[in-house]
Amino acid sequence: MNDLDIKAFLDADEKKDLLRLLTAGSVDDGKSTLIGRLLFDSKKLYEDQLTALERDSKRVGNAGAGEIDYALLLDGLKAEREEGITIDVAYRYFSTNKRKFIIADTPGHEQYTRNMITGGSTANLAIILVDARTGVVTQTRRHTYLASLLGIKHVVLAVNKMDLVDFNEDVFNKIRDEYMQLVRQLDIEDITCFPISAKDGDNVVEKSVRTPWYDGSSLLQFLEEVPIHLDRNLTDLRYPVQYILRPNLDFRGFCAKIASGVIRKGDEVVALPSMKRSRVKGIHTYEGEIAKAFCPMSPVITLEDEIDISRGEMICHPDNLPHIGRNFQAMLVWMDEEAMDRGKQFYIKQTTNTTRCQIGNVAYRVDVNTMSHLPAQDFRLNEIGLVQITTAKPLFFDEFKRNKQTGAFILIDPITNNTSAVGMIVAPVADEDANTLELPTINLPKLGIAEEHREAILRVAKELSRQGCEIIVE
Repeated sequence: MNDLDIKAFLDADEKKDLLRLLTAGSVDDGKSTLIGRLLFDSKKLYEDQLTALERDSKRVGNAGAGEIDYALLLDGLKAEREEGITIDVAYRYFSTNKRKFIIADTPGHEQYTRNMITGGSTANLAIILVDARTGVVTQTRRHTYLASLLGIKHVVLAVNKMDLVDFNEDVFNKIRDEYMQLVRQLDIEDITCFPISAKDGDNVVEKSVRTPWYDGSSLLQFLEEVPIHLDRNLTDLRYPVQYILRPNLDFRGFCAKIASGVIRKGDEVVALPSMKRSRVKGIHTYEGEIAKAFCPMSPVITLEDEIDISRGEMICHPDNLPHIGRNFQAMLVWMDEEAMDRGKQFYIKQTTNTTRCQIGNVAYRVDVNTMSHLPAQDFRLNEIGLVQITTAKPLFFDEFKRNKQTGAFILIDPITNNTSAVGMIVAPVADEDANTLELPTINLPKLGIAEEHREAILRVAKELSRQGCEIIVE
């Protein structure tokens, strides 16, 4: 292969699109085994990995004597290998001739549901595994509901361990019908079902002769071809500023990852919250200046006018603005071992914006088994429900269904610094219908401060407090 062939190969490889996916399901449904088998059969493992896999399978494997335990490719923690379960999210990267993949192997235990949220936060597709012997169980329902909540548009139902039910078509059809009845209650656009045996590789990379009644493709072929380019929001320009680049006196650029939409040189834009308008002077990347950029690119934007824009503020098109406000309803997934305390103020992080907030009314809690809404005053670990959030300063947001990037947030405990919850914004709430957030009283000592200076400091302090800053006077 000459230099031109190598360059053409690298260029083609760089242009492949990327599919992010996760595996979910109950304990021992075969999530890690499926990914391991996918990597093994697609010949994406190096020789030293194969040698280590064979050695570890003999030493700590759970697949049986002389059998390769493909789950060991993902379960690397000592506790995972001892217990034969997945505890932490494991990521694996591989590519085929058609597409690149990032796979997140998530835990099946209920107490690790928050880890599934972590893996699913950026996923385009979810593979929900079901044991053919047990069918749809509580964790199947919980993970499917979470997939819909996270806005995952493509879901694969993989009925695993079909070899243990003699590849019975009736068993597969019964589980498929029960699952389809479940997802009718949820907002999931694309559902595809596969009968597989992760341990033996049936219908994983190649079609299996043991399922002559199944006329669909193999799982890998489906993953290579599932369309995801339409999943991006290219309509609403949202450019949440992260950093100001000022290498010299002649250049002042705004750095950010484009959350959604397309921006072009010459576009009229508006900065939030100041509402100052300007036009795009240039769009700069590492390779040089370009005429347009789109999500999820991370260009540097320069404007024709000098506008004061800081981290946490946003650049948008003037005729297409997000909601601007301090109050909204959101679906909340509680991830902290400590129960929700509605009297506590949390830090909320949404795009590049961080401020304080408080949880107001709890509208309901969701029963994941029946999808019914139950009354609740607070949430405990892994509970999900609709709440009202009030922030200390205005945020720039969209409904999560419309824009995942600007409609999602996390709540951080200010004492432990743990992520207490993740949220998906449902709708804004009018200020007159919202709970008010009690801001701290600012007391300034009179000693040593002239009255005119004291009044100026007080005005500045009140404005900073209104914007969510903590005021400490020593």
